[in-house]
Amino acid sequence: MTGLRERKKLDTRRALSDAALKLAFENGLESVTREAIAELAGVSLRTFNNYFTGKYEALAYRQTERLRRSISVLRERPADEPLWTSITEAVIAPLEEDFRDATGEENKIPSRTELAEVRKLLMRPEIRDAANKELFDEWMAVIAQRTGTDPDRDIYPRLVSAVVRAVGDAATELYVRADPPVPITTLIRSGFAEVAAGLPAPVKTTRRKK
Repeated sequence: MTGLRERKKLDTRRALSDAALKLAFENGLESVTREAIAELAGVSLRTFNNYFTGKYEALAYRQTERLRRSISVLRERPADEPLWTSITEAVIAPLEEDFRDATGEENKIPSRTELAEVRKLLMRPEIRDAANKELFDEWMAVIAQRTGTDPDRDIYPRLVSAVVRAVGDAATELYVRADPPVPITTLIRSGFAEVAAGLPAPVKTTRRKK
């Protein structure tokens, strides 16, 4: 169980990240500075510097936090469970946990419009690079461990890690565009199910001419 001290640290990180995102949504990325983030979050600049190295790390935090939790869940999944089942449940678990905890401002889930803006931000190289390298290596390590492969010599764990990221990207893109709305967890499960099935080509349907 998370102690009170650690919970307060987590809430502070989330508040700073949310402040950074709010500034970016309302005034553009150029308006996001360490000083502005700290002021909006109601903390000192020193406090900001204790949690993040810069604005890009703060902007990417919500996404990277969920990915880290996914890696932790994956490590705990049964060793004899099919790999793609384990990965699916690991990726879904932090999202479902956040949905259950979304009762306060610090834990709220972004709306589809907000997520669309988050998506644009996360595609910027400086923000993507702030998180992806370390997390990609962590994904490779746990996948290599589960599959008995070597990430320095075998391509398999690298391919799986890249596919995990691709499924998340594709699901998010569909989520922000779907009309009527479709739950993000449904899209992620569907994406991994397709991968687990070997990505079979969709069956083409032909319309009869009248």
